[in-house]
Amino acid sequence: MNTKYRSEMELLDAVEANAALFEKNYHGCAQCVLAALMDTFPRIRHPEAFKSATGLAGGVGLSVEGSCGGLTGGVMGISLFYGRELQNIEDPEGDRFVSYRLSARLHERFVKEYGTSICGKIHERVMGQTYRLNHPDEWNGFIEAGGHAEKCPMVVGKAARWAAEIILTEEAARGLKTPCEDRA
Repeated sequence: MNTKYRSEMELLDAVEANAALFEKNYHGCAQCVLAALMDTFPRIRHPEAFKSATGLAGGVGLSVEGSCGGLTGGVMGISLFYGRELQNIEDPEGDRFVSYRLSARLHERFVKEYGTSICGKIHERVMGQTYRLNHPDEWNGFIEAGGHAEKCPMVVGKAARWAAEIILTEEAARGLKTPCEDRA
């Protein structure tokens, strides 16, 4: 989808809604954030990057012990914009430091909202307890608590929105057009 948005708010609302819908329907938090960002910003649409986000779901491999997949998917989207390239691994321009700075900003948003960036701790915050997603006996409890119907889609939607806000702010600071300014 290469939608042109009438305003920044419309873009942010769309990326949040798309990410939440992807999580609700397809699951895989990191991929859902990344897919919504890729739909919104076509220049970062790379099928290999999307595929590489698969194992990041549920705090890495559904362990819930690592960073929230919403956060890691957002960091991947930011890094597709501002990260260093393999063919320029020396990175004399310091591109990786831009990605580090912007990724830290996304991490700070998670900590401000949830008090943590760890998947299982976010579960506690939004569902009242941690569900170890790689334990079949806890999976049903996660589903019954609204894990995929409401709770994780909300977290994933916010993650995509925050990542998009960070990208838009950086693009504006660089004097570059965004999808909401690029109207026919």
